Amino acid sequence: MIEDAVKNRIILIVSTLCLIFFFWAIGVHSEIGKYKNNLQEELRKRIEMEEQNANFLKEKSALRENIRQLASQIEEEKTANQATKKALVQEQLVNDSLKEELEKMTRLKETLEEDLKESLMKERQKQKKQDGSMK
Repeated sequence: MIEDAVKNRIILIVSTLCLIFFFWAIGVHSEIGKYKNNLQEELRKRIEMEEQNANFLKEKSALRENIRQLASQIEEEKTANQATKKALVQEQLVNDSLKEELEKMTRLKETLEEDLKESLMKERQKQKKQDGSMK
């Protein structure tokens, strides 16, 4: 009997311990599931971040290339602008020179016209004198 009572107690203790370990195993399994889900979520976020980082690096590279091309175009435009400015200055100098030449020619023309008028008037006076002396 005592042996049966001891056996029953041992069975009861072992059963209680089994139940305790069973519930503990269920709890641990639940916690492991949560950690696994958290780990998967973190892994998913890391992969997304890596993809974003790769996209940003590609975009950065494309923007740098674009900046390099724009800088090159700006330099070309500056060179063209300087050449245009030089040509404009030369044209202005030529224009000023032509204006001066035109003014000189205009003054010369006016002087020649004055001389021609004087010559014509002198010639008419000579003819009048000759016509008057012939009569």
